[in-house]
Amino acid sequence: MFSLLIIIGLALVIIAYIISIYNKLVRLRNLVQEGWSSIDVMLKKRHDLIPNLVETVKGYATHERSTLDSVVQARAAALKANTVEAKESAEKNLSQAMMNLMAVAEQYPDLKANANFQQLQAELSSVEGDIEKARRYYNGTVRENNTAVESFPSNIVANMYKFEKSAFFELENPTERQVPSVKF
Repeated sequence: MFSLLIIIGLALVIIAYIISIYNKLVRLRNLVQEGWSSIDVMLKKRHDLIPNLVETVKGYATHERSTLDSVVQARAAALKANTVEAKESAEKNLSQAMMNLMAVAEQYPDLKANANFQQLQAELSSVEGDIEKARRYYNGTVRENNTAVESFPSNIVANMYKFEKSAFFELENPTERQVPSVKF
């Protein structure tokens, strides 16, 4: 009788431990999704600013058509991307196109003095900072989630209930990790 109570007690402790691991994995998965949602919101805000910036530049830099077109195309590709890996690649291309656009803007003193352009540039800079913060948060939650999914004994529960590792959102080239610096 006493040994039966010990076995039942041990089984209850093991079940409670498995439940706590499962709940932790669910919480971490939700934090990863929340982090990605924050990045997605910031990227949308960035994407919404770009057409206004392009239109402002277009009025001054009419013969820079290829640069403007590359920004528009990169933005469209970024809007269509739907996985972390696809977004990462598309955003890398968009950042490069935006740096080219800002370099073109440097050649037009009247454009640099335009209040609308200055406001859009300041908003874009602010959004870039917010994206970086959201990216750091997301990658932190991915790190915690991936550690839990891979560590013993939580990896046993993760495998039983199909919890998976998440992808980090990072740029491939270390120099691209810096927010582009644009001087006006």
